[in-house]
Amino acid sequence: MKRTTVDDKLYTVLFNVHKDHPHIKILDPDACMKCAKKYCLHACPAKCYTQEPDGRVSLNVDGCLECCTCRISCDEFNNLEWN
Repeated sequence: MKRTTVDDKLYTVLFNVHKDHPHIKILDPDACMKCAKKYCLHACPAKCYTQEPDGRVSLNVDGCLECCTCRISCDEFNNLEWN
């Protein structure tokens, strides 16, 4: 019996993303560079957060599941805005 992976399940999710008004954004990209934990990079099941070569954290909301994991994990600077 084949095991269903998270990636298999994410493939079935449909997205309607507003590019002009994302529902979540990083308030201060410089604060992410000071964050020692960077839990968002590892906690997000959709892998919406990535670390750039210069150390900044970037967010791509296209695959966001709106599970709020990043809101909980961003506890060092509370650097996310959700709408």
